[in-house]
Amino acid sequence: MSEDEEKPVPIKVEILDKIAALVTAAFGLVAALAWNEAIKTIFKEIFGTADAVGPMLIYAIVVTIIAVILTIIVARAASKAKANA
Repeated sequence: MSEDEEKPVPIKVEILDKIAALVTAAFGLVAALAWNEAIKTIFKEIFGTADAVGPMLIYAIVVTIIAVILTIIVARAASKAKANA
């Protein structure tokens, strides 16, 4: 095999890579939805019919932090799997 030829990527690594991408996207969506609710609540408080802004902001921050941490863990696991393949 010459240096120009690339080894085919094992299917297990490809599947793990795709799962990592989907999980990352899912966490991003959850964080985005949390921020959406927090921002809507802030606008309701400013313009009337306010819900609890504090809890919504705390929720959005906590969800974002969890999403970032889990995304990093998933990315590291996928990277380690690729290196070992």
